Amino acid sequence: MTLLALAPSLLLAGAGGGALLRRAWADRDRRTDLRLAGWALPTAALLLSAVLAGPVRGIAVALVLLPIGALAVVASGMTRRAVRAARQAQLAPEPLDGVSRAWRGWLKALLAGPLGMFAAMGVAFCYASWAPGAVQTRLLIAALLVPGLWGLAMTWTLADQRILRATAVLGGTIVGGFGLAFLRGIA
Repeated sequence: MTLLALAPSLLLAGAGGGALLRRAWADRDRRTDLRLAGWALPTAALLLSAVLAGPVRGIAVALVLLPIGALAVVASGMTRRAVRAARQAQLAPEPLDGVSRAWRGWLKALLAGPLGMFAAMGVAFCYASWAPGAVQTRLLIAALLVPGLWGLAMTWTLADQRILRATAVLGGTIVGGFGLAFLRGIA
């Protein structure tokens, strides 16, 4: 059986399982039969998919499509509430709205620049040493990851109001990335 023919039935099984579980959890009597049926339907669809489309492809497709069907059931019960005016005033301040101090600017520049680059390089070195594939491919992908990861580290560091948190995350990323790369080099 082709995966294209199997996809609608997997989506329906996920939606049916989600609907049964939602009904069972909303019921005050906590009906066990609905809960069992809600879990049995996606499980049976998963096993049937593995039999019809092969154990690897069938399970992979089922693990993608069953939650999408269940998510459709959850999204169907979504309600939108109006935002209260008093709640808008309690939102966190924008990063540039905080108190401006010269040392904070220099420290953020230090965190976003060199430390962000070292964190990006640590993750890239970790990727290059642990990812499967040819050495040349891993090195090329790691080199292409560095500018994007460095940009993410810069953006996050400059947008975060808490300097200690940014320092801890960047420091942990540096130690973890280079440490894992060093471990792989030894093993």
